[in-house]
Amino acid sequence: MRILLTNDDGIHAEGLACLQRIAAQLSDDVWTVAPEFEQSGASRALTLADPIRVRQVDEKSFSVTGTPTDCVMLAVRDLVKGQTPDLVLSGVNRGQNIAEDVTMSGTVAGAIEGMALGIRSIALSQAVKVFDDGYRAMFETAEAFAPALIHKLLAAGWPAEVVMNLNFPAVAPEDVREVEVTRQGFRDSHIRTAEKRTDLRGRDYYWMGFNSPASDPPEGTDLKAVYGGKISVTPLHIDLTHMQTVHTLKGLIGGAPPKALR
Repeated sequence: MRILLTNDDGIHAEGLACLQRIAAQLSDDVWTVAPEFEQSGASRALTLADPIRVRQVDEKSFSVTGTPTDCVMLAVRDLVKGQTPDLVLSGVNRGQNIAEDVTMSGTVAGAIEGMALGIRSIALSQAVKVFDDGYRAMFETAEAFAPALIHKLLAAGWPAEVVMNLNFPAVAPEDVREVEVTRQGFRDSHIRTAEKRTDLRGRDYYWMGFNSPASDPPEGTDLKAVYGGKISVTPLHIDLTHMQTVHTLKGLIGGAPPKALR
């Protein structure tokens, strides 16, 4: 099995090294194509207005001056020679990618690009208790459980239009309670913030970040599982259509186009 690895934390990230060790337990044919610099929050962005540079790190490893989506596309179309990868693994992200965050996540986007190219794809994230550089993510938890979990998922299979989103709780391996298959949640509080600052020339700028207000998510969600010390497995797809509203609007505005307002 040929495995392609990517991430959004960059080629030098601790989580990518963790992912390489995870992949080594599944295959001896592992390729890495990851961003040269951190691309957290890049979502499915493509680099369209600047040239993309590729640096070969070793025989099967490359860094790319672009987004995770750029990395996977270039890997599959050009950098990985010969056989197309059988599996894309994206991560292991430093920080959880759950709830509404998945729409902004470069980690999830790397997996989505793999899926869009017809490859089974999995995003992996290691939850943290605080988003602070002084806090060390417990990557040993992801490393302890991911290989066997990925093996079970591959054996079970999933639809071609779906990506698997794995989130490992911010606890030591021995404290992980269980694996729960979950649905995507939505927070009842906002965690994103922007701090206004002033530079040395007196001009204002903003620094984006996160805070950690209390949240009380419902049972069965990725949020509740990770908060409760469980590994969350969430099947995701990119069809954002809200079918209930489609059916409602068909009865209200479907048919002949409305006349112009006067």
